[in-house]
Amino acid sequence: MKDTIAAICTALSPSGIGKIRVSGSEAVEIVDKIFKSPGKNKLSESDTHTIHYGHIYNGKDVIDEVLVLLMKAPRTYTREDVVEIDCHGGLYVLKQVLNLLIDNGCRIAEPGEFTKRAFLNGRIDLTEAEAVMDLISSKSEMSLKNSVSILNGSLYKKISSIRSDVLYFIAKIEASLDDPEHMSLDGYEEELKEKLITINKDINYLIKSYDNGKIIKEGINTAIVGKPNVGKSSILNMILDEERAIVTDIAGTTRDTLEETVVLNGVTLNLIDTAGIHETKDSVEKIGIERSINSISKADLVIYIVDSSRELDDSDREIISLINNKKTICLVNKSDLNKVTDKEDIIKCFNNCELPLFVETSALLGTGKEQFISILSDMFFDGKISFNDEVMISNLRQINSLKESYESINRVIDSIDNEMPEDFLSIDLLSAYASLGEIIGEEVSDDLVDKIFSEFCMGK
Repeated sequence: MKDTIAAICTALSPSGIGKIRVSGSEAVEIVDKIFKSPGKNKLSESDTHTIHYGHIYNGKDVIDEVLVLLMKAPRTYTREDVVEIDCHGGLYVLKQVLNLLIDNGCRIAEPGEFTKRAFLNGRIDLTEAEAVMDLISSKSEMSLKNSVSILNGSLYKKISSIRSDVLYFIAKIEASLDDPEHMSLDGYEEELKEKLITINKDINYLIKSYDNGKIIKEGINTAIVGKPNVGKSSILNMILDEERAIVTDIAGTTRDTLEETVVLNGVTLNLIDTAGIHETKDSVEKIGIERSINSISKADLVIYIVDSSRELDDSDREIISLINNKKTICLVNKSDLNKVTDKEDIIKCFNNCELPLFVETSALLGTGKEQFISILSDMFFDGKISFNDEVMISNLRQINSLKESYESINRVIDSIDNEMPEDFLSIDLLSAYASLGEIIGEEVSDDLVDKIFSEFCMGK
């Protein structure tokens, strides 16, 4: 925290502009050593939140023509003095300027160190810090909105409010234990129980949001499966609205998995087009089929393709045995041809297994896509793929702490029901308070903080 740090904070590729960020108590002084403006004033003599035109010098040699953004503490991202140098976006130029900063007293920032300083200096809490990286890696509109909502403090406010209530309960119990003559808990246990039940409903709501939050953040891992030549690659192309997969009349054209990502109605699908599953002696095909089966085991959703112009066979029955415990949408393809197999024929093969949802499609004509998207929303979002400013948890660390606090509060409720002494209530309430504190970073170890920010990108 005493060092002045610097890093390239734009992508390491040729571009119109490249930005170098400097933060720390000597940021302004160090940049003043290498930056000269046509005006006489140095950055240290200039007003905060101003932009300055000039050149970066290495001795007498001009390195680049730049704009410098001056932001003095505390109204900065890190709450330290921050200077940002807008260079031309060549990698060599950026590295030259960065080396000059290091030669004059900066050190290279660690991954996420700017945001880490913002957290340690109290500008943001840990949920907001983690939302920064979620915002950068957003793949869809819903993921972006959820990250922005958390970055604006929505989760922090919820957790802080619950934590404040728990702290009040602890204080009241501790006060009664210290001064039983003046502070009685007679009749308070039932009142406390009702309040804790309400709090746990709020915590449980956040816990239940994790499934949808994780999907919004990471997408739905989706395997497209079926026997050879049923139209899997054609369906992939239809969903993507582009000719991504090779399509021929030759069975077994797809011999390996093909992965693509698409956003449908705000939700990301991580699509895997698999090799057709069937009996074969071809060693290459066998490897592709093994990968197809592996993709099914890891999938959140299976799109099972059936060719309605062909009868079901042993390959279909084998596929059904593999997907019987998965969320499945069955696309009955080639509906433009004479129908030999229909929905009822497929249902018979599922026996007592959970039935898939069915959509009649024709990859050739491009029909069935809208119905597929509608069914998708019913499967994963109770029919509502929307974002109404509710908080969705997508962070595993946060969900684990929420579960710990939920269990601690449940133990308090059980202790009340079992008429346990008040100090038992206080112990578990303190545990819940600590778990909630871990979420927002008010009770977290240095090692965990280092681990969290080590996963950030450079320059952020």
